Amino acid sequence: MPDADLWRQYPILPNDGVAGTLIGRVWRPAAAGQPGGPSLVAIRADGVFDITRAAPTSSVLLNAADPVALVRGTPGERLGTLEEIVAHTVANPPDESKPRLLAPVDLQAVKAAGVTFAVSLLERLIEEQAKGDPARAESVRQELSAAVGADIARVKPGSPQAEQLKQALVKKGLWSPYLEVGIGPHAEIFTKAPPMASVGYGVEIGIRVDSDWNNPEPEVVLAVNARGDIVGATLGNDVNLRDMEGRSALLLGKAKDNNASSAIGPFIRLFDETFSLDDVRKAEVSLEVLGLDQFHLRGKSDLSQISRDPAELVRQAMGQHHQYPDGMVLYTGTLFAPTQPRTAGGAGFTHAIGDLVVIRSPRLGTLMNRVNRCDAIAPWTFGAGALMQNLAARSLLGRQ
Repeated sequence: MPDADLWRQYPILPNDGVAGTLIGRVWRPAAAGQPGGPSLVAIRADGVFDITRAAPTSSVLLNAADPVALVRGTPGERLGTLEEIVAHTVANPPDESKPRLLAPVDLQAVKAAGVTFAVSLLERLIEEQAKGDPARAESVRQELSAAVGADIARVKPGSPQAEQLKQALVKKGLWSPYLEVGIGPHAEIFTKAPPMASVGYGVEIGIRVDSDWNNPEPEVVLAVNARGDIVGATLGNDVNLRDMEGRSALLLGKAKDNNASSAIGPFIRLFDETFSLDDVRKAEVSLEVLGLDQFHLRGKSDLSQISRDPAELVRQAMGQHHQYPDGMVLYTGTLFAPTQPRTAGGAGFTHAIGDLVVIRSPRLGTLMNRVNRCDAIAPWTFGAGALMQNLAARSLLGRQ
């Protein structure tokens, strides 16, 4: 099925359509002597509306005193229907003469929380024990699940019971840095990507050519303002190279931060009367991977099983010890770690070039991307400096 038709099979909008307050970003092409560039948009029943004159960046909007009121109080300029803009985005090659979707974030720090579910903790231990070798993963998985799986799922991180379990595992010789952040008092919080590096809906995501064991990580991503308030949520794919991190936890940056390895979108759903942090806490996130080799993988992640509350993760990521004046977005971690063999007698799951990754949550919509090599995807060139120059050329700076 051509990509241009896939958005119809996997609707981009949440189940309740545009009932919530949805904001995104669109690249507007040059027109009438005016330079093109990224624009903040509101997704409404009658189309996609450019509201950049009210808030030049999504960071500015989320830092506003009342983002929802700002969006609803700005009529904006209609750019077309959502269907038209999605079609321009997923066209191969993309139609650069028409508006197309971008990641809904810009100047925010892009952070991620790791090992926030018992299952993902076990998978990190497996990577470590297998030394990044996928052929050893299944035997290590069985050994570790028998030794620590049930105990880990029951304990609250940082509790006295977690400390008791730690001491017992130390005596067994099973302690690990992953267990420290999985059940210890301090969460793993790392930088997933620089500001402006994330890609959005309908474009390619990247894996390194020297990785032989990698996977998608479907996650809910929190939108947080500079004051530490969670003001909305979206979806993300924390593309992960399991062999890199498995060889050494110190290779986390190489495993996580690569060209087009952070996908976020399609839109940020702001907290309003239709959607709240409690909806995030019980969110279900589904995953499908459809390969050109006819491989089909399905999975699901349930945020209600997270070991640390989303609000606690935000408190650990920012506050008196660390500030983000442009706000941040925070990947919350995933329950789902694919282990289904790709081929008969295979050693487990890893991506193949051309895989279509579809991540969906009923209240947040669908994030859809196709896999390619990092070095085959166009290099990232439009950073924060380019954004400032572009906004200045379009006379959009100094409005807030």
